[in-house]
Amino acid sequence: MPRRMGRPGLMGTVARTAVVAGTATAVVGGVSRHGQQKAADQQNAQAQQQQLDEQQQQLAAQQQQLDQQAAAQQAAAPQAAAPQAVPQQAAPMASEDRLARIKELGQMKDQGLLTDQEFASEKARLLAT
Repeated sequence: MPRRMGRPGLMGTVARTAVVAGTATAVVGGVSRHGQQKAADQQNAQAQQQQLDEQQQQLAAQQQQLDQQAAAQQAAAPQAAAPQAVPQQAAPMASEDRLARIKELGQMKDQGLLTDQEFASEKARLLAT
């Protein structure tokens, strides 16, 4: 069969059109999948950023709460120590009462309620009366 010269026949045109259409479909599908993947990645990044922001807010709230508790404890410490200080008595004490009071002061010092300096000053005051 002799080879035809010139323009392609009907089958050649159909084949070329099919190849072009198939290539276009593949390219469009790839671009579409790439766009979808990019959108999904952006959504994941936004969700992760939002999660991190929420965690930072929770940590900041917990830190603030701990700071408030620490401040309350520091404020309560001097108030708790102040009522435990030994009140000065105007009337002189008997020697047995002084000895009992010194023993009480020693117990309070052992329990950590009085410092060494507070114990020494109260003991000296009791012995001076």
